[in-house]
Amino acid sequence: MLVLLAAAMAVAPTSAWATHIRAGDIRVRPDTTLPVSGRNPRRVFFKLTLYTDNSSSVLADFATVFFGDGVSSCKDGVPRQGGRRPIPGNTDTSVNVYYFEHIYPSAGQYTVSYIGENRNDALNMDRPLAQTFYISTTFTLDPSLGGNSSPILTAPAVDKAGVRQVFLHNPAAFDADGDSLAFRLRTSQQVAAGIDGSVGPPCAGGTGGTGNNLPVPQTVTNFRYPNDPLITGGANPPVQVAYEGPPRGIPDAPAIFVQDVNTGQITWNAPVAVGFYNVAMVVEEWRRTPAGRRKIGEVIRDMQIIVSATSNLRPTITIPEDICVIAGETVTGQVSAVDGVSPTSPQTAVDLFAYSGIIPPATFTQTAKGPPTARGTFVWQTQCNNVARLPYLVVFKAQDTPSPVTAANPPLIDEKTWRITVIGPAPQNLRATSIIGTSATDPNRVRLDWNLYQCANASRILIYRKVNPSGFVPGPCETGIPASAGYTFVASVPATAITFTDSNTTAGGQNLGLERGQNYCYRIYADFPGPAFGASIASAEACAAFPGAPTRLVKVDVENTGTATGQIGVCWTRPKAIGGDGVPSYVLSRGVGPAPTAFTTIATITTLADTCFTDTGINTQDLQYTYKIEFVRTFPTGSNQPPVRETAPTASSVRTTAVPANAAATAVAVRWTYNVPWDNTTRPAVIFRRTGNTGPYVRLNTAPTGATGGTYLDNDPALVKGQTYCYYVRTEGQYAPTGYLSSLLNKSQEQCAALIAA
Repeated sequence: MLVLLAAAMAVAPTSAWATHIRAGDIRVRPDTTLPVSGRNPRRVFFKLTLYTDNSSSVLADFATVFFGDGVSSCKDGVPRQGGRRPIPGNTDTSVNVYYFEHIYPSAGQYTVSYIGENRNDALNMDRPLAQTFYISTTFTLDPSLGGNSSPILTAPAVDKAGVRQVFLHNPAAFDADGDSLAFRLRTSQQVAAGIDGSVGPPCAGGTGGTGNNLPVPQTVTNFRYPNDPLITGGANPPVQVAYEGPPRGIPDAPAIFVQDVNTGQITWNAPVAVGFYNVAMVVEEWRRTPAGRRKIGEVIRDMQIIVSATSNLRPTITIPEDICVIAGETVTGQVSAVDGVSPTSPQTAVDLFAYSGIIPPATFTQTAKGPPTARGTFVWQTQCNNVARLPYLVVFKAQDTPSPVTAANPPLIDEKTWRITVIGPAPQNLRATSIIGTSATDPNRVRLDWNLYQCANASRILIYRKVNPSGFVPGPCETGIPASAGYTFVASVPATAITFTDSNTTAGGQNLGLERGQNYCYRIYADFPGPAFGASIASAEACAAFPGAPTRLVKVDVENTGTATGQIGVCWTRPKAIGGDGVPSYVLSRGVGPAPTAFTTIATITTLADTCFTDTGINTQDLQYTYKIEFVRTFPTGSNQPPVRETAPTASSVRTTAVPANAAATAVAVRWTYNVPWDNTTRPAVIFRRTGNTGPYVRLNTAPTGATGGTYLDNDPALVKGQTYCYYVRTEGQYAPTGYLSSLLNKSQEQCAALIAA
């Protein structure tokens, strides 16, 4: 061991006693100087944070950085801001902060990086003292993204661990813009050329080098993740210890070193060898854009874990359950911790810490240190600008206070992450008023009114409609309106709007009007702008009814099957409380298929009492047909009034297929489909069968049917191979939800199949 260390000292960039860099990361933010009109979108500000070993004599007064566009700070071109800064509860590590800025030549993606030539010792790589220390942050300059900031890692990048005890670390990352963050582990990196071989022109003299200002990073030599058994050898294999998780520990199973992709929590279960370990993590920044999710940057932090063979037992922290609050409410959470205790590890006082991008304005105050119990209180007064799609993360850390603190008796920690979701308040006082129309240009419509939305930072109010009340009650953290509630999106208006008139307007701008005889119910909610997004709870429901009853199709029944002699009976209801001027009539149209885009008029009926029509001479053998009925009022030619049309939802015939169900031809698979406005699911379909091409049909069986069709397997033992069997299906439907117009019977065409083996 001494020989290897001496060899490393001989080839290190600087003498081994000067090694000091434990960890670090780089933060990026846009130009936020005032006045706003003077900001430069290509000007970027940076904060480099380095964690250094207090036992080193290296002062770390200067840093060398590379901007990613072929320009560098030159050697030692960035001075440290102030002196070394302490880390609360950590006596062997200091924080060093360096601020700098750069103006880029154009929009694009850039990687700002730092090279240090005094890497600290580490067990999980070869000759660490002879390798440089490299970290970077990649960011995107794009006008469409606005002034984007990189994620902020609020927790220190150095932590202590005990042999055969679970180690936890969370960077407590926060994105001020509300972008999504994803975490993953990666290898520590170095730049083989070092600073001198990376710095290039125009840097000259003592600040220059032989490079081109574009470092080429690579994984440090023989990097291994801390749980790798090659680090300790077969005589001392790393294994897990009991741990409640997540992830739950499996005693004596191979050790794990993992990071949660959503929270960033690192779990090492469990260290077995004393020493320093370095590992890097990538914090990816993702934004939702109109073109989809886009990765717009990443921060690479290199951190150090110091493992000691200690009898000290780590504390256990207890935090509140994850919570969802409405913007404007105050979040209060109680945190407690108890230090581990054994005959060789007396219980000590525990220091509590909280890390989050919302601190401040949120506060965390420790009220007791114990023993036996340390306690603290978290308080956050939420506001409308805190509404976000993703929860806010608060990392709570408990750190014990052994005495004396030595390398063999370090403070140990426990930590957990609290998720706080902030949603928008529901819009208030929604009212709906029906307005009965008198002409094609004055259709039935509903006027909606509501109070001005209380969150001025919301972007839109979204309006939804359904027929009849829904009974939908939003859950405690349920925003928007789920599809299961049965509403249809109508429109969106600016968040400053307080009224909207629903005329059932098409995408092309045509006001179709709302149907007579219907009770229309509405809800609205607010959504919030990106990148944080978020939404509000839905409003209370408001309904408005129109008198009368519209025309509805109730029958599309195949009465005869044939290629040229097919016949379908079509029936509909007579509208009630017709009202208005004009000459009334029905216009019946037909289309081919279950969802046609074009219809052909087949009948115009001027007698309102005549509500059925038989469509003859069609190919019901091979085709499925869909019908449309319109109630039309026309006006004299000189009146200059267009016809008033009320169009009922379309309905198709039932289409049946029958084929051998298997290669052995022992059964027939019967399937049927339809597209109708009534509900066929409350009553089973009836399947009829005939043996041969002539003769009567007999009722075979019933089968459940769904919203668009169903299936039945005819595996009657009496089936004979080679014989032809014919089938048709009859459905029985009703208009939901009251059963009005029930027992709507409709037959399919007849379909025959020969039971022949494949």
